[in-house]
Amino acid sequence: MAQCGVHLERISRGGSQPQRWLLLAHGIYGSGSNWRGIARRITNQRPEWGVILPDLRGHGKSPAGDAPHTLQAAANDLRDLAPDAIAGHSFGGKVMLVLRSMIEVKQTWVLDASPSSGTMQGSSLRVLDLLERLPKEWAQREDFIAAVTAEGHDAGLAQWLAMNIVDGQLRLDTNVMRALLEDYFARDLWTELFEARGDVEYVIADKSPTIDEKARLMLASAPSHVHVHHVNTDHWLHVEAPEVVIEMFVTHLAS
Repeated sequence: MAQCGVHLERISRGGSQPQRWLLLAHGIYGSGSNWRGIARRITNQRPEWGVILPDLRGHGKSPAGDAPHTLQAAANDLRDLAPDAIAGHSFGGKVMLVLRSMIEVKQTWVLDASPSSGTMQGSSLRVLDLLERLPKEWAQREDFIAAVTAEGHDAGLAQWLAMNIVDGQLRLDTNVMRALLEDYFARDLWTELFEARGDVEYVIADKSPTIDEKARLMLASAPSHVHVHHVNTDHWLHVEAPEVVIEMFVTHLAS
């Protein structure tokens, strides 16, 4: 069981009982369902593996849990699941680096998330500022989408964020989101990454600014347990190039 009762979805081929489980975590403002299609295709091609899709604390169908809302707290929520491998995109990737330091896993996947600390900035912060200003109640999702695009954001991003409108309510608590993002940017996790605790598959989205030049140079000279992969996409690699992401998992998941 997860520590704070986070919502979990287990994916396996034909409902079979897999030999191994991959825990795959979404990014900020998302939910496990964002990765359902990819999880199904991974398990179809590697049926010995099942995929656990959590809704991280404060996201999707999961409660926020108790404060403080940090990477450590999000990792604590998942520590009892005992997966064989762990993976995370963006915010979820950094949660997985914390979890990697807490449990034994054969393999860790980090998908376009920097281990570095830094100033809180970028698109995640701009979205948060917008969500804090917008109403919490919406008669229709289309109204929310129009409000987001009116602020200059991409229609695809607006439609994705609109998945958080449930029964006319924005289910994201912006106070929780801000606390999680503040900790995401504050934490330096290079030590956790370079510690030899199983293999790491580190995926860089080459068109994304998430992993800066300094971090890319450090990854290029990383210890031998860190294997760096490149995808020619922006940050949302699982949306822009799902076939490539699926092929990486199918090829490189531990046998």
